[in-house]
Amino acid sequence: MNGHGKSDSPVVPGKRPNKAGEPVAEVVEGRGLAKGNSTERNTFRTQRREDVHNALGRVRQAAKREKKQRFTALLHHVYEADCLRKAYLALKRDAAAGIDGETWQHYGEELEANLLDLSERLERGGYRAKPVRRAYIPKADGRRRPLGVPVLEDKIVQRAVVEVLNAIYEQDFLGFSYGFRPGRSQHQALDALAVGIGSKNVNWVLDADIQDFFGTLVHEWLVKFVEHRVGDQRVVRLIQKWLNAGVLEDGTVTRGEVGAVQGGSISPLLSNIYLHYVFDLWVQRWRKQARGDVIVVRWADDFIVGFEHRYEAEQFLAELRERFARFGLALHPEKTRLIRFGRYAAQNREERGEGKPESFNFLGFTHMCGRNQRGGFRVWRQTMRKRWQAKLKELNIQLRRRRHDPIPEQGAYLGAVVRGHIQYYGVPGNALAIRAFHWAVARLWHKALGRRSQKARLAWDRMKKYIARWLPNARICHPPPASRFAVRT
Repeated sequence: MNGHGKSDSPVVPGKRPNKAGEPVAEVVEGRGLAKGNSTERNTFRTQRREDVHNALGRVRQAAKREKKQRFTALLHHVYEADCLRKAYLALKRDAAAGIDGETWQHYGEELEANLLDLSERLERGGYRAKPVRRAYIPKADGRRRPLGVPVLEDKIVQRAVVEVLNAIYEQDFLGFSYGFRPGRSQHQALDALAVGIGSKNVNWVLDADIQDFFGTLVHEWLVKFVEHRVGDQRVVRLIQKWLNAGVLEDGTVTRGEVGAVQGGSISPLLSNIYLHYVFDLWVQRWRKQARGDVIVVRWADDFIVGFEHRYEAEQFLAELRERFARFGLALHPEKTRLIRFGRYAAQNREERGEGKPESFNFLGFTHMCGRNQRGGFRVWRQTMRKRWQAKLKELNIQLRRRRHDPIPEQGAYLGAVVRGHIQYYGVPGNALAIRAFHWAVARLWHKALGRRSQKARLAWDRMKKYIARWLPNARICHPPPASRFAVRT
């Protein structure tokens, strides 16, 4: 049975269906090779970019039109020439190599031949996923985040699969889900949160953190969720191959039935699919039955929920724990808090002698209750102190390494760092923090340059010229959340 409740009649390979109303891209499969024919092709079968775009467009329209339709013919979109080539070109040129040592540049020296071979292996089922190499990156709190580095071909295929599956799941994902989705950004999530708290009757905020989400994601549940929409078992098996490939660390490959490695192109999409069924759809139903206002903003496995009534917030938290436990997830006991927050938080806490309202962190910002120039309520956002300190610590280390580099090279590097910091953290109300960061970087640079020579210190008048030449001025570069959110929605 298909998603429409009709029986799935067999389709002759290579023959187009008689019903023109069916999305052709979903039922047409290429004819297999005749017995005795060579599996090698003289040329790499190509599909025009317009054809690829139109084919995925038909998938997108069908997914939007039929919310329960299962797509049974998707793999041919993945192994087509333009899809694989587009996936390769989208990868980072200087990304770390996987366990096979293959780099983007070396693979591209014989790109068409390599993609031809990869396409044929995908089509005949001969593609094999390789274990990912374990790597670690430092976190702002001093700990290390484990990442997996897939081999280059796994990155290519994963990105191609994401391109195809996005055509389906972007029609399903809900509006309050922002993380790692096409056309959505962290600032859109921040705008939605600020507008939601400011425009709705929000008095309580649940600041939740899923404990080791990627490490506890259950493979069996994930596959079931994928199969709600993906009926092509060849694509499902690709996902299972990546889940079961394992992690290589210290010469040992470890595999398990839970966990998805962070670092692959497919991981963000799989995490969104998992939380779409476990969290998003459940929250959507829950808040429709709530008596008071409920707002939700989710970025990957980090989410904020606002409530009008405390009893509903407490009820939600208890039911959420049970919901997560059913699917192998758990809220972090120390990082999950229910706090009083909103336009009346300051007054209520003052009446109880509890001091200023508590704050919470989300996407690199500390959110606080504040007032605008007219005395009305406003959500104030400032750079998280840990992020600020961690970045300066990293810069200090880098300046020691680059101490004897030419001034222009140092200036270009620091200018890029400051520019990126301002472009992200330059939101209304955060001017003091970004100016302080600009000043701190200037002082660190002055200190580093002063240690290049033991004979003389660098005069500050000369240093000011370097700062003016290379470090961009701190400025607010984002509009107020309400104005941008209103235009976008």
